[in-house]
Amino acid sequence: MAAAKKVSCKTGGIRFVEEPAASVPHSHVHFDEKLHDSVVMVVPESNGNFMVKVGFLKTQHRYEIVFTLPEIPELGKDVCPAPILNPHLQICSLAPASDGGLRVTCEYMAHQEGVMSEELQILSESQDDVFVRVRIHARVMDRQHGTPMLLEGVRCIGAELEYDSEQSDWQGFD
Repeated sequence: MAAAKKVSCKTGGIRFVEEPAASVPHSHVHFDEKLHDSVVMVVPESNGNFMVKVGFLKTQHRYEIVFTLPEIPELGKDVCPAPILNPHLQICSLAPASDGGLRVTCEYMAHQEGVMSEELQILSESQDDVFVRVRIHARVMDRQHGTPMLLEGVRCIGAELEYDSEQSDWQGFD
């Protein structure tokens, strides 16, 4: 009997059971669906204001950014941009959106590399002290790092040329 146990131990062994394909984790990466969006995102904030995420931009380039804010009853129908002087961000037009809300067109000059947040305000023309703040949030890369893929709602409308003395062909007189 002892020999039989010994034989059964040698013929036995560790057996790995293959799991069905459905329960095996996939080796490729899955992203949250929001990351697949190729449009400008308007995110309501808890204080009633909005953050508008416009993705990657490039320094020294000027962009037209178009987005739609949801309907804001407190503002009323007649609205205008606040007279805040921001050399980098300006509202070009405000119009009612076809599906409700407010269509905002603004122009932004990406002037500095890094994560940028610029603010604009939209005022009610019929009620004093009623306004909404909108923060434009962008990731700005320097001009030597290629061209970003722009989100729907963002369009490059020009580049500001910087004088670079190292690339100049002009030779001074000594």
